[in-house]
Amino acid sequence: MNISDIETIIKDVYKNKEITIIVIDGPSGSGKTTLAKKLSENTDATVFSIDDYFLPKDKKTPERLSTPGGNVDYERFKSEIIDHLVVGKTITYQRYDCHQEIYHPIETTIKPLVIIEGVYSAHPYFNKYYDLLIYLDINFEKQQERIKKRNGTKGLKRFIHEWIPLENQYFNYYQIKEKANLVIPID
Repeated sequence: MNISDIETIIKDVYKNKEITIIVIDGPSGSGKTTLAKKLSENTDATVFSIDDYFLPKDKKTPERLSTPGGNVDYERFKSEIIDHLVVGKTITYQRYDCHQEIYHPIETTIKPLVIIEGVYSAHPYFNKYYDLLIYLDINFEKQQERIKKRNGTKGLKRFIHEWIPLENQYFNYYQIKEKANLVIPID
């Protein structure tokens, strides 16, 4: 499946709607951000990354982190983004930098097509808002290769021991791949 095929599917979904929300989820290194960027360039969409909504330290309670996908601030994403999705509206949201533990204000204008990308973006907390769920499916070897290229050997080790087990728990618990409208194998 190529980018043109995906665009055709998206256009069929949003042709009769004022605003359409597309979600791109899948394992780390599967190409979610890249696909969202390409689709945005070709369809004039507004893109949000769920990576900007990881939980800050003060919200990382044992109870919250024991829930699959609980390491994302879904409530803040809803109040800053979802609740303000009106075509043509300019919004300011707070991008969280988890390395520096600070927020950066970002201003953007909402377009008729909204793409939300990132691991955990298809969390059931948002099921009623999404119109199309795309899942990028990548095998573990290819995933490791991409993460190592992007994050180096040290970064890969952290992903293998920390992030990949958490995302696999989320994918399995909520059956994200099985619920996807479109599963795209990544070679």
